[in-house]
Amino acid sequence: MFAFSKFTKKRAVTGLSFALVGVALSACVTQPPSFGEGIDFREARYNEISAMREYRDCRDHALELDREAQTNHDGAKYLASARMIEKCEAKLGPDVADIAVDERMRAYALTIQNHLKGGDVEQARVNLDKFSSNFDGRDLYFADGSSFIQTMEVLLGKRGAASLGRYSDANVNKGLKSELRRVRYWERN
Repeated sequence: MFAFSKFTKKRAVTGLSFALVGVALSACVTQPPSFGEGIDFREARYNEISAMREYRDCRDHALELDREAQTNHDGAKYLASARMIEKCEAKLGPDVADIAVDERMRAYALTIQNHLKGGDVEQARVNLDKFSSNFDGRDLYFADGSSFIQTMEVLLGKRGAASLGRYSDANVNKGLKSELRRVRYWERN
């Protein structure tokens, strides 16, 4: 009787051990792996890359128009370049709005400058407002550290004309401030 009960206890301990290991392993694998997520990610990434490739091709064509406008001092080409960049930006869509933001900011800033150079001041003001809202108040800076947005606000007359020191608090190039003050002086005197 002693040997028989020892044999049963050994089997019971072994069976219980296997059962505990089985329960522990089954708790680790709760769901089968999903392979669809990887495919969806790749497809979304491919769409983003394709959209940016199309955007860059369109933008490069617009930059070529800008270079021609600079060479020939042609206001119509400045306007055409600005409108083309606006179309490039509009084609992107909301699903790729967070991609290459700095690159897109520089291109859209060029639309503001080109509308100003082409003589369409009102559209330059509209684009400056769009720039500020679409890029969440982010700004670009010139090599001398002056703010793009504040410079364009001064040039486009968006800063208060009645304020006494309207240029003093703006982060604008000193030469530009000086020239605008000179023009303002001669307009009044």
